[in-house]
Amino acid sequence: MNMIIPDNTTHTIKRILLIIAGSVLMAFNINTFVNAGGLIPGGLTGLSLLIKESAFRFSNIDIPFSVILYTLNAVPVIISFRFIGKWFTLYSCLMILLSGLLTDWMPSMFVDFLQLHDMLLSAVFGGLLNASAIILCLMASATSGGTDFIAIFMAERYGRDAWNYIFAGNCVVLIAAAYLFAVDKALYSIIFQFTTTIALNTLYHGYQQKTLLIITNQADAVYKLIRDETHHDATAFTGIGQYKKTERILLYSVVAANDVPHLVNEIRRVDPTSFINILKTEQLTGRFYKPPKD
Repeated sequence: MNMIIPDNTTHTIKRILLIIAGSVLMAFNINTFVNAGGLIPGGLTGLSLLIKESAFRFSNIDIPFSVILYTLNAVPVIISFRFIGKWFTLYSCLMILLSGLLTDWMPSMFVDFLQLHDMLLSAVFGGLLNASAIILCLMASATSGGTDFIAIFMAERYGRDAWNYIFAGNCVVLIAAAYLFAVDKALYSIIFQFTTTIALNTLYHGYQQKTLLIITNQADAVYKLIRDETHHDATAFTGIGQYKKTERILLYSVVAANDVPHLVNEIRRVDPTSFINILKTEQLTGRFYKPPKD
């Protein structure tokens, strides 16, 4: 007898597995590439490492990384739980909890074999691993915590982009690291953060939008497909196809980038003669549907 697992249970298991994988990868990265290069990642993770290193160097006190990370995340977690989404916050807390514990307790057998002495290699490959861990977390509809909570809160509550303020905060952390330890480590940390940003923009498109320009003879069917599949609207323009001098309909719609591959296949199924132009949307102002955080 085959056991049928409900879709919501399967979805929950998938989210948990993605978060576990992201936590392991993030902890491994901190214990290898980040520690080997003495790097300071962005956000509260980097601030936690800076506080931990400062306490050990100047006071000979070895504070567990997890204790600092949990303390710094306390207020952002409360804000996220109240204003963003309860399950979104709980899954994010699982990511924070596991990554902190694994960073402190990861067996040395998984760490010792990868201790590089080249800071540039540590910065580049550490940035790639950091981006991969964050992507796994985003795929689980969660966040790695810290400043991500603040950025999402500012965007959804006030419609303001907080990333410039977060970047300024990261700069302050790097300046402190340069002053307390070494300028070269702070500069290599910039390479680490830059690599992370480029990798995220290249590999993950969940927060990006694409503009679709669709010339079709099945405007009503294609519009219904866009609305049902993506919850986005479309605007129809009437024009003349110059080659055959026939009336054609142009549908204009902006959708999430992740929806595009499936949506284009469905449009081609409904209207095989459709002509679709896909444009990258650099900036969007106005009402745009975003799935609510659970």
